[in-house]
Amino acid sequence: MAIRTVGVVGAGQMGNGIAHVFALAGYEVLLNDIAQDSLDRAVATIDKNLDRQVSRGKVSAEDKAAAMARIRTTMVLTDLGPSDLIIEAATERETVKQQIFDALQPHLAPGTILTSNTSSISITRLASRTDRPEKFMGFHFMNPVPVMQLVELIRGIATDQATYQTMLGVVESLGKTAASAEDFPAFIVNRILIPMINEAVYTLYEGVGNVQSIDMALKLGANHPMGPLELADFIGLDTCLAIMNVLYEGLADTKYRPCPLLTKYVEAGWLGRKTQRGFYDYRGEVPVPTR
Repeated sequence: MAIRTVGVVGAGQMGNGIAHVFALAGYEVLLNDIAQDSLDRAVATIDKNLDRQVSRGKVSAEDKAAAMARIRTTMVLTDLGPSDLIIEAATERETVKQQIFDALQPHLAPGTILTSNTSSISITRLASRTDRPEKFMGFHFMNPVPVMQLVELIRGIATDQATYQTMLGVVESLGKTAASAEDFPAFIVNRILIPMINEAVYTLYEGVGNVQSIDMALKLGANHPMGPLELADFIGLDTCLAIMNVLYEGLADTKYRPCPLLTKYVEAGWLGRKTQRGFYDYRGEVPVPTR
């Protein structure tokens, strides 16, 4: 299966990063979102991030110009139907993802491969609602997409070998490394990472340490590049909570119970960097711990 054209659903932080790396690797990219503002912001972000790569000598000015020329945008979801590969990178809510695949289905080319950038939702369940579960995979990029080397490839129970091999080749063509995961809640990275973050929130909730001491302890004591609470703010506390709920509901184990303090922050709308407040307050020149 030759992949030349790629449709990306969702122009947010993940979607624009995915469009960036595919265009740079030579694929024709059609980026979709429900808002023109989001599409305009995404193209501007890709342009700025490519400029940064040019300034660091990682990309030539010619390659940057060629990549930008390969990206088109549309607010009409069904325009993506003829693409060889479609990557859904919408919000982490199963109903939203199902609606997207339902709307696309009548417009798909016979050979189109469908993938989801979900960080935790069942690939088998998403695939089962489509007309091609054998051509459906989890395609989970790490954030920020242009920088992070790993892509998790998740096979649903019906995914066929040809689709898997094609997607392995696509990951290689992007200059990234694939980690193959089975279709269980949160896959590999988030199955390990998000409960660690949740435990850090419990450590804060129980008064074992404050925000600063918890993050410093993991940075200097475990050599992590970011502390777990700083990382939670970067990921988005709503995303962390959603993944913990998927783990808790999917595995029925109390060790995955989301910390009440994490729930409280999300209820307050303090979701991290994207809302200017989370475990840190980002409204000043320097982030300040909120606890």
